Amino acid sequence: MNVRVIMGAVLLLLGAYLFLDRGGNLGPGTIFAYFWPSLFVMPLGLFFHWMYFRMVGRKGIGLLIPGGILLTAGIVCQIAMLFDGWSYMWPGFIMAAAVGLFEFYWLGSRNKWLLIPINILVVLSLLFFIVFSAGALLGHLAGQPVIAIALLLAGALLLVGKKRELK
Repeated sequence: MNVRVIMGAVLLLLGAYLFLDRGGNLGPGTIFAYFWPSLFVMPLGLFFHWMYFRMVGRKGIGLLIPGGILLTAGIVCQIAMLFDGWSYMWPGFIMAAAVGLFEFYWLGSRNKWLLIPINILVVLSLLFFIVFSAGALLGHLAGQPVIAIALLLAGALLLVGKKRELK
């Protein structure tokens, strides 16, 4: 087995443990409580995407709207659960509608009029996020979660990063 794979997996597990074990009691209930969006919401969004790409032609183009909305909302919920940040992640739900519509536009017929609601939703989401949430987010991200995220990113980069020859 490759040393990169082992080190990447160890760093991912250590980062996840540090991230979840803030109170000192890590168990199945804690994992279920923190990862319900990854267990239920995001797989449903991925299922809609899979159904679209599985169908021949453009028959299932409408599946991209709920697929994009559910996948983005799942990511927003997952981030909010991990950081206890419901108060500053709520603009992500506005962005979820924009992502679903954008997927419909991008893989569909490219109707230019669809860009109007997409742009309105994106601008509103970013504006609300910047105005109401940026200060809370920057103040909240200090200490152990930052180290845990750094370990998770380092492990993921080791696992999926480009392999280099050592000389």
